[in-house]
Amino acid sequence: NFLNKPAIMKDGTEIKIGINIGSQEFDVPTDRYDFIGLFRTEFLYMEGKELPGEETQFEAYRQVVQKAKGHPITLRTLDIGGDKTLPYMELPKEDNPFLGKRAIRLCFAEKELFLTQLRAALRASAYGPLQIMFPMVGSLEDIRKAKEYLNLAKEQLKERKQQFDEQIRIGIMIEIPAIALIADLAAEEVDFASIGSNDLTQYLSAADRMNPEVAAYYRSDSTAMLRLLRFVFQEFSKRGKEISVCGEMAGNPETAQLLVGLGARKLSMSSGNIAGVKAKLAECTLQELTALAEKKL
Repeated sequence: NFLNKPAIMKDGTEIKIGINIGSQEFDVPTDRYDFIGLFRTEFLYMEGKELPGEETQFEAYRQVVQKAKGHPITLRTLDIGGDKTLPYMELPKEDNPFLGKRAIRLCFAEKELFLTQLRAALRASAYGPLQIMFPMVGSLEDIRKAKEYLNLAKEQLKERKQQFDEQIRIGIMIEIPAIALIADLAAEEVDFASIGSNDLTQYLSAADRMNPEVAAYYRSDSTAMLRLLRFVFQEFSKRGKEISVCGEMAGNPETAQLLVGLGARKLSMSSGNIAGVKAKLAECTLQELTALAEKKL
């Protein structure tokens, strides 16, 4: 039973396996996961009839931290727009919502909404190992701007004399090719990153992942995608910064093998995929997977 074993390859190489969760009600079939690689916070915004306040968010985030029992958690700030909308919030009607005002772009435009979430997340970090990840960043300017907002939220909490982790780690989602191509520079600005392979594939291949008509063009194992992934892994690893994958490539046993061959050592997935990925990785040595990736490249 691979579910309850660590993810160890044939040659003893260990791959860290994380889970993606979408609410504080998350259920995990095993304690044998290493981290929560993606905590999507949209559920709080999508379930209610109005924007969730700071206390509501803080309570939800704290519950997740306590339920995770010491496993590190990566909280992704609000990723609304594209395929996700809010009934009570007037979002712009856009011809290309995936290329529009979504995720971090929306948060920059709605400053109070962003600061409220950042304060709630910071307060939850006082209860366990929580780190914050910004989605949809496309430039160093985006990263620096997001960090400025975080610093402002920290100042606001200090004025209130509320506790938070002073050393909280900051990361980004790599899902826009523009940021992937400057991974060497981005790695200097953050503590970690996670590759959102679904959106990265979509933007790289110019094929809408929701549109079955162009499914043949949406290929996460294309040579271009694999070269870009390898570059990102190399640049973050070179600088001693953590890099993981939390998109669907990580939870698919075949592409998980490819990712490891390209340099990934941390994969995060839906909990139902854990056993299959662990079993597939256990069949191979790192050398074999590196050779497989080289061939694909």
